[in-house]
Amino acid sequence: MLKKILWGLLILGIIGGIFGYYKYLRIMGPNVPEKLENTSVIIPANSSFNDVVDILYKNNQIIDTVSFREVSEMMNYKKSIMRSGRYKIKPSWSNRSLISHLRAGKQETVNLVLTHGWLLSDVAGKAARFIESDSTDLLNLFQNEDYITKFGYTNETLMSLFIPNTYEFYWNTNEKDFFERMIKEHKRFWNANNRLAKAQKIGLTPEEVYTLASIVEREISKDEEKKRVAGLYLNRMRIGMKLDADPTAKFATRDFRATRILYKHIRFDSPYNTYLHKGLPPGPISMASIKSIDAVLDSEKHNFFYMCVKPEDPGYHVFAETITEHHRNARKYHRWLDSIEKQAKN
Repeated sequence: MLKKILWGLLILGIIGGIFGYYKYLRIMGPNVPEKLENTSVIIPANSSFNDVVDILYKNNQIIDTVSFREVSEMMNYKKSIMRSGRYKIKPSWSNRSLISHLRAGKQETVNLVLTHGWLLSDVAGKAARFIESDSTDLLNLFQNEDYITKFGYTNETLMSLFIPNTYEFYWNTNEKDFFERMIKEHKRFWNANNRLAKAQKIGLTPEEVYTLASIVEREISKDEEKKRVAGLYLNRMRIGMKLDADPTAKFATRDFRATRILYKHIRFDSPYNTYLHKGLPPGPISMASIKSIDAVLDSEKHNFFYMCVKPEDPGYHVFAETITEHHRNARKYHRWLDSIEKQAKN
């Protein structure tokens, strides 16, 4: 009788051990593939638990959904609305490791890159490539006057908020979080390197500096010329001379692909057209790079009022102090341009 009891206990122990080991494997055994092709998982806002399971399985980021569901219940990961975000996961993780990571919200940051664009819609489109908020929601916020005026901006000046750079964000950033982060980055930028004092010294607000920098940005392709060109425009502004800046005519007409400014461009009636109106436009005509902003703040001091593309080196310009000298330079340029266009037709 005793032997039977002992054998029974042994069998129960073996069964219990097998069951325990099985449970151990469900929790601690690998459930993320060893050969993991996609090491990032994106969980959108308002996802259900079933959505999360489907995403992981369809991305080949978990092997067994049943064990993942079981362990999620045990670890209290399953919620009606799951934590959103972008998460980096590792090969051969167990259910426990994966769920602990997702439950803790240990998100992977993304590098949001803002590069040069003409319009606010360009900013929205670029930002939406890196965060959850889509371009339509971002643009709607940018155009919400009640919202942006709380931060001191208008539809015309809002572009000056955005400093082209690379910023670390969490993927599940919404449009308001993005905007308010840009406010902080803007303040940080202007408080650095004595920029506010430099703007005050040349008699411009940060928004006006950015506006002039946006013209420099679109006028000049060579960074080494930016300070000189900024100084030229400041000279014109100082004596009340129109800026006559080609990029402002492009912006006014929205003819961004124009390679040559024609009569129809310079006569287009718009407050942004500096061929018709003195002073700066109502706001930026483009995003302005840090180099262009700093070129305005640290502009070259000289007596140039005119510039013209250098025929033998179209990436650069020749500068002139007088209109007579400028006309001579312009004639050389137009003869060169006509010859280029003639060659292209033949």
